[in-house]
Amino acid sequence: MGFKNLLTESPMASFGKRIQAAPREVIFNRNLILTTILYASAAIPATWDQGMASAVPTLPGFQQHFGISSGSNAKAIRNFVSIVYIGYATGSLVSFFINDRLGRLWSYRLYLAVWALGQIVATLAPGLGGLYASRIITGIGIGALTVTGPMAIVEIAPPEIRGLLTAWFTVSMSVALVSADFCVYGVFKHVSTSRLQYQIVFFSPCVFLFFAVIASFFLCESPRWLCLLDRHDDAVRTLERLRGLPASHPRMQQELSEIQQSIALEKEHHGAGNHNDISSIIKETFLVPSNLRRVQQTFLSYALAQLSGASSVTSYFIPILKIMGVSSGGSRSIFLSAMYAVSKLVFSTIASFLFIDVLGRRKSLFIGIATQMVTDIYIGIYIKFKQEGDASAASSRAALALIFIHAFGYAVGLLSLPYVFGAELWPNRIRSFGGALSQSFHWLFIYAMTYGVPSLLANTNNWGAFIFFASWCFIALIYVYVAVPELAGLSVEDIDVLFKGPWFNAYTRSKPPTEITTVDGESMRVIS
Repeated sequence: MGFKNLLTESPMASFGKRIQAAPREVIFNRNLILTTILYASAAIPATWDQGMASAVPTLPGFQQHFGISSGSNAKAIRNFVSIVYIGYATGSLVSFFINDRLGRLWSYRLYLAVWALGQIVATLAPGLGGLYASRIITGIGIGALTVTGPMAIVEIAPPEIRGLLTAWFTVSMSVALVSADFCVYGVFKHVSTSRLQYQIVFFSPCVFLFFAVIASFFLCESPRWLCLLDRHDDAVRTLERLRGLPASHPRMQQELSEIQQSIALEKEHHGAGNHNDISSIIKETFLVPSNLRRVQQTFLSYALAQLSGASSVTSYFIPILKIMGVSSGGSRSIFLSAMYAVSKLVFSTIASFLFIDVLGRRKSLFIGIATQMVTDIYIGIYIKFKQEGDASAASSRAALALIFIHAFGYAVGLLSLPYVFGAELWPNRIRSFGGALSQSFHWLFIYAMTYGVPSLLANTNNWGAFIFFASWCFIALIYVYVAVPELAGLSVEDIDVLFKGPWFNAYTRSKPPTEITTVDGESMRVIS
């Protein structure tokens, strides 16, 4: 009996019950799936750039044209790898002034155009000056896309699978990372030394995303954005397409009512003026305690993700392989980089379907961060012994395997979930600003980490950097336990109740959705 109860009350069983209770048209909806895939494709430029930047300096044609001495020397490629993140941060912040004016679809098209312009400049750049300028332009487009993509997915997704669909953004990131690494590997093997080697890598993703822009004209805008502009008829028609249900259906009536009441309540409390009024938006974000807690959680989630070391491993994968003594550069290093990207794709896909909504946000974070911490410790100890000449061949193979297990931990926890948090936590009126603010911080922090990692490796004799990363993973585990509430299964409008009260005991409010009670005016209701 006890075992039966364990099965029926498990997180997976609860997730299955939520899916079964939802109308089939809501979960298996062609418009919802295709529109989610479109918005998830906003992630492609970010990790195409990350994968390309870590491997393209190894190409002889790139080295000859731009005077880069070595693709396996972290300091030699530091500026090329890191400068793009200045553009990321700028684009993220500027996107706030555009997202709510143009809408999610037109913002997506505009940012892709900016990114493509940067790619074209990089393709034709005569020297390092032009290359670095292209990196800034490219970064502006990418930064803005990383705000719009997850935000739009959260706004169109039903609560039962919101985490799963938002995680498709990170799955898309992994697809682009794999494609970029294998593209570099392919041109290294089959294109003779020339500018064409790196030009193929820079320009090829533009072709695919051109077709994505065309597809966007046949897909759905965010109904929440339409309600924010008081375009209620358009919002109803769009939600009908996304849910596959008529407006008269009780599920539709409830969802529309929650969206409209939430927006009306926000306007009543914080002013009914223009939703783009920056002063009222800033006040609402930083002076309302529950919103300030959202700022804290998104900022710390993004910071801890970088301090765990995973992005540093991705950005400097080939130099780290050299430090570990498992590869000295060239074809093998590019191939291993590509296989590392494949592992992140597989693990991100697993995380999206089996962890985020099934186990919940908190348990996924615990599993992912603990895995990263253990692997960081092993790699650090291995490098120390390797430098002293005491590392065996078996320990070397284990270290290489653990880099890939490290990628699993990252995919399950601190890769996917900060993007989910950065999009789903915010109230409707400040979601665009909150997403822009958190992503801007995210990319500035990545810039600082990416720029600083070569010095960190040098100043800690290489192995100490991984102990540094492991220490931050331990701090992250404590933070998640104390301050991160469970959000799985809640609607966007219902999340606010979990951010009432002090940040340091959020774990006490992490209950199954059926046990959460919120106040709606003067009435009480149980969120199911």
